[in-house]
Amino acid sequence: MHPFVQTKQSEFQLAVDHLQNELSSLRTGRASPQLVENIRVEAYGENMDLKSTASISVQDAKTIVIEPWDKSLLQAIEKAIRDADIGVSPAVDGQIVRINLPTMTEETRKKLVKIMKEKSEECRIALRGVRESCRDEVLRQEKDKEIAEDVKFKMLEEFDRVTREFTELVESICDQKEKEIMTV
Repeated sequence: MHPFVQTKQSEFQLAVDHLQNELSSLRTGRASPQLVENIRVEAYGENMDLKSTASISVQDAKTIVIEPWDKSLLQAIEKAIRDADIGVSPAVDGQIVRINLPTMTEETRKKLVKIMKEKSEECRIALRGVRESCRDEVLRQEKDKEIAEDVKFKMLEEFDRVTREFTELVESICDQKEKEIMTV
């Protein structure tokens, strides 16, 4: 593999990592801290991730417990979760915020699969964007006589292959997530 192609693989990986991060916030049948950890909370005059302001744990399969490190943030955390529009209603229970996840209906599951497919399409578009920027760079290098024409064709083939590999990875990640979402 050409060194230039190897250096650009990290850009492809960033797109896939972003997708995985996005998908971790989608609900499956079980409670998960990833569902709420990236919600932005107004704390100390700035927006912070919930995971930076509180301890997040799973009490049981349907309950997430959030314990703020600063108890004065209880109302701000509750408000942030409500405003995040993730389909849950938080309740302040003494010094903690408790989220009881409702049972997912078939309709909810199908909506989540639709959202997941939209996010995966955004990732595929990002992968193609990375490929196109790499192709442009290769074509520029050939035009400037930095690389030979045969090297250009080999590098373009390698970028197409890498794009296919990452697209297949996105497909497998999405298939797995769809199974998690649709499992009752």
